[in-house]
Amino acid sequence: EPVKDYVFSQEVTGQFMEHVDNLLKLILPAYVQEGRSYLTIAIGCTGGRHRSVAIAEALGKSIAAHGYRPRVSHRDINA
Repeated sequence: EPVKDYVFSQEVTGQFMEHVDNLLKLILPAYVQEGRSYLTIAIGCTGGRHRSVAIAEALGKSIAAHGYRPRVSHRDINA
């Protein structure tokens, strides 16, 4: 939780999330219209256990808020 709070206290994080959200609003309907069953989005950081986890979780919530069913997984969280 402290890492998440730190990550989202950074101005650039809000800007990043806004840009990604706008991109997803553009491409997700097109993927559905083309009959695609999934879209893979990868978020990385140096260790893969803190910052990227916070961002991925937030993106999952954003995608769900748009009416889609995201599946969020963390490859390196227990590494």
